[in-house]
Amino acid sequence: MNELFLSKSRYCRAKQCMKMFWMDQYMPDKKISKASESVFINGTMVGELAKGLFGKYQDIEYSANKKEMIEQTIKYLENKPNIITEASFTYDNNFCSVDILKNDIDGMEIYEVKSSSDVKDIYLDDASYQYFILSNLGFKIKSVNLVHINKEYVRHGDIEINKLFKIENITEIAKEKQTEIEEKIKELNLFMKNNEKSEPKIDIGHHCQNPYNCDYWEYCTRNLPNPNVFDIAEMHWTKKYEKYYEGKADYKDLLDEDLPEKYKEQVDFEVNNKSPKIDKKSIKEFLDELSYPIYFLDFETFQDAIPQFDNENPYKQIPFQYSLHYIEKEGGELKHKEFLGEAGKDPRRDIAERLVKDIPKDVCVTAYNMGFEKGVIRELAEMYPDLSEHLLNIRENIKDLMVPFFRRYYYEKKLAGSYSIKDVLPTLFPDDPELDYHNLPVVHNGGEASETYLSLVGKTKEEQEKLRQGLLVYCKLDTLAMVKIWEKLKEIVE
Repeated sequence: MNELFLSKSRYCRAKQCMKMFWMDQYMPDKKISKASESVFINGTMVGELAKGLFGKYQDIEYSANKKEMIEQTIKYLENKPNIITEASFTYDNNFCSVDILKNDIDGMEIYEVKSSSDVKDIYLDDASYQYFILSNLGFKIKSVNLVHINKEYVRHGDIEINKLFKIENITEIAKEKQTEIEEKIKELNLFMKNNEKSEPKIDIGHHCQNPYNCDYWEYCTRNLPNPNVFDIAEMHWTKKYEKYYEGKADYKDLLDEDLPEKYKEQVDFEVNNKSPKIDKKSIKEFLDELSYPIYFLDFETFQDAIPQFDNENPYKQIPFQYSLHYIEKEGGELKHKEFLGEAGKDPRRDIAERLVKDIPKDVCVTAYNMGFEKGVIRELAEMYPDLSEHLLNIRENIKDLMVPFFRRYYYEKKLAGSYSIKDVLPTLFPDDPELDYHNLPVVHNGGEASETYLSLVGKTKEEQEKLRQGLLVYCKLDTLAMVKIWEKLKEIVE
């Protein structure tokens, strides 16, 4: 008998890492979750919408008392044929709620709903675990299916739910996994029994990031040197683990390793506490490519799993805000313009019109990591042909202020291999509270900006005003940061 209470989510976490499962039960206070709130919101919205995929349904309301959900399910099962959402079952102390259950006269169909646009292996484990429970309860299962977002869908008018979702039949895969599931449950029971009084000795490995980043990473790596090989920026996890398994986690052990130059440089600067590296010639050549009038541009965007507006795909980057600092001539005044869309309204036409109004043709525009800004402008140009010439002109004249740091014309130890503006700014201006994102009142990063903008709908006028002001202050700092970095680079080469 299974002595553990297993839900499908707990089973999937055990599949990723047995120690993770153990920690969930005995040391949950060590968990540090970095999951975005928007991911949770998108998942909830997708799940609710998908309930209507096959028409009228009977919903099992969530309860912490799983017995209540199971009893309600049993009542609804008598009404076949019908569709039950969150139908709940238990077998041998294994529990699952099925997102959508088609309960027909001749059998059942299981539908597991995911907000992702692709099919991951862990989803197969999730759905197969549900098949394990229902089939062992004696139900005839006609099919097991994964429901996920169709990223190619474009909204025109009301949401077409049958086009928004794709359905993948994974029945044969689920059947093939049944022996594996049974053996895994037995293994998990034995594992938890043997480790009831002590923390299991399971080393870190690729499972820590696959399929999800583990919530206990900081705890499990607490005894590693600081910094260590896992702190090397942009190095692939495979290479990091290779060095770790060779016993070379410490930077000192990596000094003589055959690593790409940028990784060796990060290690060298840290171990030897080197002074900043400044390639004045290359910095000056980059600055010479910039000219007055000069504009500093930054967008904020959001992504929806379920498109809100016409001509929108799932997970499309929708620009809702920009900040624009500019100087018209050498020695001229620093000026600022900005745009922030209205809550609940498609902001793209308005932002495109304001952009061509605020930025003249043939002027020098800078962005930090310009690929993002260029992509946003290209899509706006494709959407609005009457504005495309001007928009594409802006796009063609964008220069990337990230270049001196990405190419390491300027590098110092504190950057720790990063060229993100969130790291470059405090490195160049360590004691300026006005340039510290942590001191902002409402929004502190791009993820929070997206979530804050999407939360405006339904708020009171006063609440909206407070949040909108927080968004404006945050985005304004992004372009002010660019101005300050540009000025610092000029100062360095003078």
